[in-house]
Amino acid sequence: MRFSFLLVSLLFFASCYEGERNCSDFRTGTFEFEALSGTEVFKTTITRNDSIEIDFFDGKSDTSSIRWINDCEYVLEKLHPKNQAEKKAILIKILTTHKNTYTFEFSEVGKTKTSKASARKVGP
Repeated sequence: MRFSFLLVSLLFFASCYEGERNCSDFRTGTFEFEALSGTEVFKTTITRNDSIEIDFFDGKSDTSSIRWINDCEYVLEKLHPKNQAEKKAILIKILTTHKNTYTFEFSEVGKTKTSKASARKVGP
């Protein structure tokens, strides 16, 4: 009986364990992520340094400034927005990290609706 109580207690605490986030490992570098829109998968490559992010998608590039809030959160603002929608800042939160991948959540600043995606680090 004592053994089963100990086992159940260990399982309970193990299920509450949240893995360590090593967000600083993903602050700079080259990353790839894929997003599903309808039935199409879109692949984007991102090159990020401490203050600038360049997105490469469908043969085009787009540059945004980065303002880091903490090690795991930053705000993106396009440097050359083409319309009103592109003028809106995007909040990125790194939720989990594992080896060379991270899962993140993103939303317009001030909005509650979020989306999630994962990215893989492919370069320094």
